[in-house]
Amino acid sequence: MIRRALLSVSDKTALVELARALVQLQVQLLSTGGTFRALREAGLPVTEVSEHTGFPEMMDGRVKTLHPKIHGGLLGRRGIDDALMQEHDIASIDLLVVNLYPFEQTVAAADCTLERAIENIDIGGPAMVRSAAKNWLHVAVLTDPGQYPAALEELSRHRELGRDTRFKLAVAAFDRIAQYDAAISNYLSALQEDGTRNEFPTQSNGSFIKIQDLRYGENPHQSAAFYRDLYPAPGSLVRAVQLQGKELSYNNIADADAAWECVKSFDPDIDGAACVIVKHANPCGVAVDATSVQAYRHAFATDPTSAFGGIVAFNVTVDAGTVQAIGKLFMEVLIAPAYTEEALELLKPKANSRILQVPLEGVRRDAPDAWSRGQNSHEVKRVGSGLLIQTSDNRQVTREDLKIVSRRSPSPGEIDDLLFAFRVAKFVKSNAIVYARDRRTIGVGAGQMSRVYSARIAGIKAADEGLEVRDSVMASDAFFPFRDGIDAAAQAGIRAVIQPGGSMRDSEIIAAADEAGMAMVLTGVRHFRH
Repeated sequence: MIRRALLSVSDKTALVELARALVQLQVQLLSTGGTFRALREAGLPVTEVSEHTGFPEMMDGRVKTLHPKIHGGLLGRRGIDDALMQEHDIASIDLLVVNLYPFEQTVAAADCTLERAIENIDIGGPAMVRSAAKNWLHVAVLTDPGQYPAALEELSRHRELGRDTRFKLAVAAFDRIAQYDAAISNYLSALQEDGTRNEFPTQSNGSFIKIQDLRYGENPHQSAAFYRDLYPAPGSLVRAVQLQGKELSYNNIADADAAWECVKSFDPDIDGAACVIVKHANPCGVAVDATSVQAYRHAFATDPTSAFGGIVAFNVTVDAGTVQAIGKLFMEVLIAPAYTEEALELLKPKANSRILQVPLEGVRRDAPDAWSRGQNSHEVKRVGSGLLIQTSDNRQVTREDLKIVSRRSPSPGEIDDLLFAFRVAKFVKSNAIVYARDRRTIGVGAGQMSRVYSARIAGIKAADEGLEVRDSVMASDAFFPFRDGIDAAAQAGIRAVIQPGGSMRDSEIIAAADEAGMAMVLTGVRHFRH
């Protein structure tokens, strides 16, 4: 039975409503500091912790709940410690409601100082949460306002919280403490002696929340689950809402992320409607046009064979016309920021296709930080007993970055196509070659050990689909080590090339372009993707 509750919260969302409902259930309330004042101002009967313990709050509130009458009340085992608790006048506390000082929000501010960060490290809160969660057989603990409604509903029906509920709340409490301690460790271990922050802390503590178990992993003999960041970036795939279709698989999610990140790199207000089709984590067709219908048709035309069973992503609302253009194509996943009602109705017969909607609210393309732009700030790759961690490849090459090194300068239209092709190449597995014309892919060569073979494959794919390579542009994700890649491009009729540069044979590569009358621009930016 819940007879006594201690409430001490930093986030006061729904606090008064919770407390009022507890009072109606004849639960005695204990509280501290600002929480006590909020409850008193609401006209609720509440006892201050200092009155309960007979010991005053001190040190600007640093010491208030670290007292035997508090922790004894939380840790006391019913039926085992009763006599001892009575001897020392320790009253049991049956419900603890605590959320912690906002450390994560504090250190996220650009102007946060070390002193401010230290003051926002909660001591008493985590100590009480640990005590209550350890004694979950006898005490319930709420650590998030989102837990209040379900807890109150169960309390109103039974005057207690059941064993299963208390255990789940205890697990959630320990999870929250782990997240909190990880945030403190990550922040402090990144500080350097001069007060600046290291990009990579001396200890990395990840916090991920499971979204769902998956049927299997990359292959049927592998098990898998899908997790999200504790605080996912706006517009990221983990925020997707599945509107229809079968359960997502491991490979669906991996490929969908590749498609979504690529299509999201095109701003509809600047670039226009974009469509990206991905198969096995590689874009097999990409196009930008005035409408989503035209963008889809051009992207699909690049490689219709690979498009079957692929992932189709748009950066604009999918309408009925777009769904009609997709027609009978079987796609594993369709992703867009929104759909019209007519489009969703037309998609219903595609019962096996997963339809995902990823809201773009909160994404700010002009923001200085990756998170606000809906991008990951870091990437992690698991290796044997270790991790590789790097900042994400969020670099966007612009006209200002281009250095013309050939005798012939590219035309304005060629520059548009070069920038488009280089942006697509960023999302193609290395070695990556992309042929493009009129802001649509003509051929894509991916994942080859030799760059010249990627160029040949791009040409073969274009020829197989009846697409004219002549007068297209070519993008390479990294420099050309030899002139053979340029010679192959010239033979195919490529008019302009964009590449990072930096090879010891750059002069030979540029000379090869000049011999063929091709324009060549260097970016100084490499986009390896393994």
